[in-house]
Amino acid sequence: QMKASTIHELKAELEHFSQPDLMALCLRMARFKKENKELLTYLIFMGHDEQAFVESIKAEMDAQFIEIPTDHNLYFVKKSVRKILRITNKFIRYSGDRTTAVTLLLYFCSKLKESGIRMEESAALTNLYALQQSKIEKMLPLLHEDLQYDFRKEMDRLGS
Repeated sequence: QMKASTIHELKAELEHFSQPDLMALCLRMARFKKENKELLTYLIFMGHDEQAFVESIKAEMDAQFIEIPTDHNLYFVKKSVRKILRITNKFIRYSGDRTTAVTLLLYFCSKLKESGIRMEESAALTNLYALQQSKIEKMLPLLHEDLQYDFRKEMDRLGS
């Protein structure tokens, strides 16, 4: 089995590549896995406008929450909510920006709370919600004071 190189080793080696060779490597990686293509799409087309990126993810979350069958079996509801969160976390990783992470996780929590899903009937959903709030709490002190204040007000509104 091939052992993956460290980021430091890869960086040192990539410095020896020409621009056309680097482009070929990027395109080959994009063809290899869907996540690589999505990340490259973010970096090339959306990375320069974080606000538009956040709005597009919020719109996608809105569409996914609308599709959740709230009157159905709680199992399908939990599965749908986890899927939305998994996709959201993937986009947060692409961005790498803490403000984006807090914004999207707060939005996820507010959509979950407003969705009409009876979270109190499911320990898994209650725990999932609490875990997202704790993630937000851990990131808040790392943000600018003005943002902390705004996000704290939003957390209070959600009742944490």
